[in-house]
Amino acid sequence: MHRLFMGLMALILSYSASAAEQKEWTLLVYLNGNNNLDSFGAMNINQMEKVGSSDRVNIVVQWASIANDKVERLYITKDNDTNTVSSKVIEDMGHVDMGDYHSVINFVKWGSEHYPAQHYMLDIWDHGSGWHDLMPGEVTKGISWDETTGNHITTKQFATALSESAKILGQKIDIYGSDACLMAMAELANEVTDSVKIYAGSEETEPGAGWPYDAFLTRWNALPAGATGADVGRVLSEEYAKSYQGGDSKVTFSAFNLEALSAMNAAIKGFADTFRTLSAAELTKVKKVANDSLHFEVGDYIDFVDFITHMKSAKISKFGKSTFTDISTATNDFIVASHAVGYPAAHGMSIWIPTDADTYSQYASDYSQLGFDHETHWGDVAKAIANASSGSDTLTIK
Repeated sequence: MHRLFMGLMALILSYSASAAEQKEWTLLVYLNGNNNLDSFGAMNINQMEKVGSSDRVNIVVQWASIANDKVERLYITKDNDTNTVSSKVIEDMGHVDMGDYHSVINFVKWGSEHYPAQHYMLDIWDHGSGWHDLMPGEVTKGISWDETTGNHITTKQFATALSESAKILGQKIDIYGSDACLMAMAELANEVTDSVKIYAGSEETEPGAGWPYDAFLTRWNALPAGATGADVGRVLSEEYAKSYQGGDSKVTFSAFNLEALSAMNAAIKGFADTFRTLSAAELTKVKKVANDSLHFEVGDYIDFVDFITHMKSAKISKFGKSTFTDISTATNDFIVASHAVGYPAAHGMSIWIPTDADTYSQYASDYSQLGFDHETHWGDVAKAIANASSGSDTLTIK
């Protein structure tokens, strides 16, 4: 009887999970506070609690806190206490390696089973460093640095995590966002094009406070029924920049339409093909253009549109008007939202442009493994710029 009773209970629980109310959206927040950002994690969850889950949007968080020494899964509900996280703990997981990409996949599986929706947004919250690791000795590597294990999610693992998550959902992730530094890159967007519709992130480093979840969620819930991932991305980009206006921080945020990625890649490939024909003198000129273009905290990450704008002004004859027209059209379709504070030259998408041979050599092998390089041959452009003369050898010294 006991085994029969347990079997019946398992069937009932299974049915209850499968029969859970399907909402319009579920927001899955993979919040890794196993590092020096921990205090901001509680702050951001309290912001979420100002709004809470609604009849349209589930808010589900996998929260790692190094101070609490555990990982919990929460269903976010509204409350008026801005100092204490009070949402119900659905599952206490003990210790979980948040730097293991399998943990992301497991969270998406759990979240979608318990809180099903028509559309999904995945947010990975933590340190980020763009497509490559930072220099040796730096804290941030890839994305989702877990100080308790020393692990992080590499670019390739990041792509796998999102690919496997999309398979679990049975559809592309409607919007993916990095609440982390330096992730709004062409290289990263290419890695997840088969699993994500809208990709959102920051070209620049993010302040510790990250996204303004209360303002963002309020605006999201005010969107009309049937709002798309692009609509959500535009709201997030606007509210993120707005939250830092009038302060000391310089910030950027943007959203990409990955369904327009192939056209952008084709336009960039056309640029790269022409680039191979440049003379040594013209390459020196391009190197100056790269150095004059908008750089971010990591100096080899450069705003692509600003670089192209400077290239157009450089008037190198081999680049015809159609080259720049094609790139402008493609990037306008691809970048569906871009907002910045303190960066008038920021247009939303950064790209790898090393301007010294040592930096290029350090990362060239890894870069050649990226989908973006396969599609555009941008690595050839990076190599040519990095190895071009700075022009100093043309000076006469008395």
